[in-house]
Amino acid sequence: MASVVFYFQVHQPFRLRRYSVFDSDPFYFDTQKNGDICRKVADKCYRPMTKLVLDLVKRHEGRFRVSYAITGVALDQFAEFAPDVIDLFKRLADTGACEFVGETYYHSLSFLYSREEFVRQVEAHTKKIQDLFGQTPTVFRNTELIFSNDVARHVASMTDAKGKPRFYGMLCEGADHLLGYRSPNFLYRTPGIGPGREGKPFGLLLKNYRLSDDIAFRFSNRGWAEWPLSAEKFATWVNQINGNGNVCNLFMDYETFGEHQWSDTGIFQFMDVMPEKVFDVSPGTNEFLTPTQAFQKYDAVGEYDVPQMISWADTERDLSAWLGNAMQGNALSETYRIEKAVRARIELATAAGDEQAARNAAYALEDWRKLTTSDHFYYMCTKYWADGDVHKYFSPYDSPYDAYINYMNVLDNLRSRAGA
Repeated sequence: MASVVFYFQVHQPFRLRRYSVFDSDPFYFDTQKNGDICRKVADKCYRPMTKLVLDLVKRHEGRFRVSYAITGVALDQFAEFAPDVIDLFKRLADTGACEFVGETYYHSLSFLYSREEFVRQVEAHTKKIQDLFGQTPTVFRNTELIFSNDVARHVASMTDAKGKPRFYGMLCEGADHLLGYRSPNFLYRTPGIGPGREGKPFGLLLKNYRLSDDIAFRFSNRGWAEWPLSAEKFATWVNQINGNGNVCNLFMDYETFGEHQWSDTGIFQFMDVMPEKVFDVSPGTNEFLTPTQAFQKYDAVGEYDVPQMISWADTERDLSAWLGNAMQGNALSETYRIEKAVRARIELATAAGDEQAARNAAYALEDWRKLTTSDHFYYMCTKYWADGDVHKYFSPYDSPYDAYINYMNVLDNLRSRAGA
C-alpha cells in the first residue's frame, strides 16, 4: 500500500523596515508591508487552498488527510491581518483529518546556536497550537527541514509534563548522497536512539523530493518533459511506489498553491482531482495519512545516518542558504551573542520590581526573537544561477549586501537597548 503523507509549510516572516545608522527608535518591522503581503498571500493561497482542502476532506469522508507546520510568526500575522485564515485552519482541525506539526515558533536557526532558546521556541509553538487548534504536536520538523543525527537525538530527548517522549519522530529531506541506492519511500530511524513515544523507535519520514518538486517547482514549467502534469499521471507515479515503498512523503511550501504556482497554471484544479485519482488508480491500494498515523502504522526498515547538517534548501541541501558567506556567519553570531544580555535585562528589572523596565525588556526579547527568523539571513545569500534567482524572488532587498547592512543597523540598536 502507498500511503501519501502531505506536509505543508506555512510561514511569513516579520520583514524589517528600512533602518539606517541614523535611526534610533525601537520600531524595526514594516507593519504596512507585512500586512500587505499577508493579505495578498491570503487572497491568492491561504483562503482558496484551505477551503479546497476542507472540501476534499469532506468529499472523501475524511480519507484525504493533510498536515501543516504553521510558524508562530505566521499565526501572529494572521491574527493581526487575516484572522479568518485562522478560522479556516480551526475548521480543518475539527475534521480530525488534519495534523499540526511542531517546530520553532520563530522559524529560527536556534538549534545551531542556543539549545535553550531552541527548546523555548518549541514550547512556545506547542502552546500556540494547543490554544488555537486543540492539538499537541507529536511530530517535529526543524526550520527548513534542517536535520542531523544530533538534531534527532535532541528532539527525541524532549519529554512532556509526565516525563514521556513527546515526539514519534521528525520530517527531513531524503538526500540522495545519504540514501545511496535506498528509497525515501520507507520509514527510517536515527542510529543510536532508543525507544521513544509509545515504545516505538524515533522515526524519520523522508521527503520524496522528486515528486514533491514536480508539484512545487516544475508544475508550470513548459520546458519540462512531463508538462502539463495531469492528476492522472501523478497518481500513476504515486501508485508505482507499491512494491518498493510504504510512504510517499510530499513536503512543500503551502504558498506553492496560488502564490508560487499561480491559479491560472491549473494548480488548484490539479489538487481538486488528485486525491480521487490516487484512490482510483488502484482501488483499495492507496491512502492518505498524517505523519503521526504513518509513524504509528509502519516500522523503520533501516537507519538514516546524517552526521552533517542537511536541509531542503537549494541544490546542495545543506546550510549554505543561511551560512554560505561571511556576512551571514557574522550576522548570526552577533545575533545570538546578545541573547544573554537581552534576558539579563528582564531578570534585573524583575528582581528590582521595576514593572516598566521589565515590560521594555520583554519587548526587546520579542524583537530579538523575531530577528532570529531564518529569512533575514536567507536574504543575505550571495549564490548565483538557479538558487540565486530563488533567493532574489523572496528577498525584499535590492542586494544581499543591503539586507546585511539593514539587519546589522537594527541589531546595533537592539544591542544598545540590551546594554550588550
